[in-house]
Amino acid sequence: MPTILKVSRGFALAAAAAAGAPATAQAILGEDAAVCAADSGPAIRVNVTGLKDRVGRLKLELYPANEQDFLKDDRDLRAEGKFFRRIWAPMPPSGPVAICIKAPAPGRYALLFTHDRDGRNKFDFWKDGAGFPSNVKLGRARPKLHQAVINVGDGVTTTNIRAQYLRGLSGFGPIRGGK
Repeated sequence: MPTILKVSRGFALAAAAAAGAPATAQAILGEDAAVCAADSGPAIRVNVTGLKDRVGRLKLELYPANEQDFLKDDRDLRAEGKFFRRIWAPMPPSGPVAICIKAPAPGRYALLFTHDRDGRNKFDFWKDGAGFPSNVKLGRARPKLHQAVINVGDGVTTTNIRAQYLRGLSGFGPIRGGK
């Protein structure tokens, strides 16, 4: 009877790299990266596309999924004993971008992605980018809760977000040829 070995994904990738074989895994960014890599959620893996450039840093924020708390200041949410989580990640110089953020439990949340291009930790309407799981064009109005809602399961929930930037009078939208 053949012997069956269970090899961890990380070990298999390291062995493939050492043997000169191409590795197929993508680096996951953020302080919660190990949670997504181990598929040990509840967590959200966000694959980001459409970046304007490779400067600054990236941010995910996870809010309670209700109108009163969506995009509310994190200090107020915490003072009220409500959940809020923020993850920062450095901008990789090239390649695909994936960021991980832990959720406190399976459930319904509101997720915001921002591209802080100048690294000042203050959203600059004229320069910075944003995105939500719905990938609906944001336009000029304040984002709506339904654009940001995501249902998180027990494991890692994966979503794709296309970054959007100010595009003149029409407001925020995806750019052509994003990185």
